[in-house]
Amino acid sequence: MPSTLEQRFQEALPKGLSFCSLRYSSECTNIVSVQKGVLQPIKEHDDHGLMITVHHNGGLGYAATIDDSVSGIRAAIEKATTWAEHSAKHALFSTDTIALSHPTGTFETPVQRSWDTLSLEQKITMLHDVDGRLGIDDRIVDHSASLMHVAHQSLYLTSGGGRVEQRFSFMAPDINAVANQGSQTQVRSFGSRGMSQQGGLEVLDRVRFLEAPEQIAQEAILLLEAPNCPTGTMSVILMPDQLMLQLHESIGHPLELDRILGDERNYAGTSFVTLDMFGSYQYGSSLLNVTFDPDQDREFATYAYDDHGTKATKEFLIRNGILERPLGGTISQKRAKIAGVANSRSSSWNRPPIDRMANINIEPGESTLNELISGVERGILMRTNKSWSIDDSRNKFQFGCEFGEYIENGEIKHVVKNSNYKGISASFWRSLSGVGNGDTFEVLGTPHCGKGEPNQVIRVGHATPACRFDNIETFGGAS
Repeated sequence: MPSTLEQRFQEALPKGLSFCSLRYSSECTNIVSVQKGVLQPIKEHDDHGLMITVHHNGGLGYAATIDDSVSGIRAAIEKATTWAEHSAKHALFSTDTIALSHPTGTFETPVQRSWDTLSLEQKITMLHDVDGRLGIDDRIVDHSASLMHVAHQSLYLTSGGGRVEQRFSFMAPDINAVANQGSQTQVRSFGSRGMSQQGGLEVLDRVRFLEAPEQIAQEAILLLEAPNCPTGTMSVILMPDQLMLQLHESIGHPLELDRILGDERNYAGTSFVTLDMFGSYQYGSSLLNVTFDPDQDREFATYAYDDHGTKATKEFLIRNGILERPLGGTISQKRAKIAGVANSRSSSWNRPPIDRMANINIEPGESTLNELISGVERGILMRTNKSWSIDDSRNKFQFGCEFGEYIENGEIKHVVKNSNYKGISASFWRSLSGVGNGDTFEVLGTPHCGKGEPNQVIRVGHATPACRFDNIETFGGAS
């Protein structure tokens, strides 16, 4: 990171602006993968630049550039100021009324074994080994293993002397096995990249990456031989690697405040949630406690400050089933006149921050996994998402899972394939009848959540226990 960037920013600042910030971002992505014993093209991508934000005369303007010289920064400030003057004529409110902070602080992902601890040759050898151990049966017709690492650093500066520097290390391991027999094809994966965490190569030990191949392959074969998921109304136990997507789609997105305000309707839809619901709406049963938690150790979207420089602190979004707070950053909070969280986030230096999910978690309960299972008369335990569909208001949904287990009279009886369930967000979470304890709690995440115009794909964390839901519609797929 340029050591004199702060000096150049101060030199480029004109007098008279209400507020100006510079956000420098640099990111290096590495992907190494092996498929059926063949090393795939190694991918490395470096990207860096800066975004200028100006609040001036009641308007808001942005300008991005890769020119970090004094003249380049000055030109970006002038362009952002021009946009601020134009936007002031059509603004919903005056940005001069927003109390913007000038924070100082740092954050760095704790890393025990850096990405560079292993040479490229050693990583390739490891992936060949993992991939090779997936081929346990001729019916495994495709298999792969991959590692994605992202090193990200950012520097946020403000015209009032604010300075926040943050450095992140992201790991996303993945394993896939595809089994086929006749017309039947089944897939088993390592969480569909859901095992993503912050950290270095120690993440592979935490998620037991090297121990997983044989089990993944064996379960793919089991699915070929399993009966279809039964159709009916019954209990469903969702394990963390499936519950994370349920949480993401039917709580995370509908609580994004810009979506509630209508900003996303042209692209990603709206929300069934309205502003008058906060503080009273029964979103789930009394067992449901959902938090925005930027302090969760290892989680994918842990950070100290968001991209508007707001200090990130843990907040309850839903407490004892009651909706309390939206996922809205500084600007949306001002528009909606409601308290939110520090979740103004940008996917890159050339994108402005918008309201995004970060670490959205379900707090653990008191039940063991055995207790959740023993409370089921008839139901399905489901793992790992493989398909999803949800309407534009994030209300009606349908999800499919890779791996299911049929439960009868409190006991797991056998594996089932093509496990699907459907429901309505507004009532699904009220059917929550059991929340797993800390032993069932897993820290997970996804590298790919899209939103915004122009599009922004961002990293999101989800940590959840296993949870049981009653009276859910389930159905199988084609045999």
